[in-house]
Amino acid sequence: MIQNNKTFETYIGSTNNLNQRIKIHNAKGKKFTTRKNGEWVLIYAEAYLSKIDALAREKRLKIHGSGKIELFKRLKNSKLDAKTGEGRSESIPSDCLTKTQLPANS
Repeated sequence: MIQNNKTFETYIGSTNNLNQRIKIHNAKGKKFTTRKNGEWVLIYAEAYLSKIDALAREKRLKIHGSGKIELFKRLKNSKLDAKTGEGRSESIPSDCLTKTQLPANS
């Protein structure tokens, strides 16, 4: 998991070369995860010998289900922006909501 130090967005992905992948995210290209400001910072990583296992774990975390909620709870003090939004339940991380679900002042 990486997090942008300006927008506080998080991204979960898999790679066989973590250092190179972070460099690509910070290269200011045209990918979804590139930004004009801020830098992507490594927050959390898991290592797997099997690519199949790694992809299965990534998929479970990306579907915004219990796996992602538990991971966010575990990392609440490691993330760059640990606060929750106004009127949201403490049990649902702000990163689990899509942009259309966020309040206008977020």
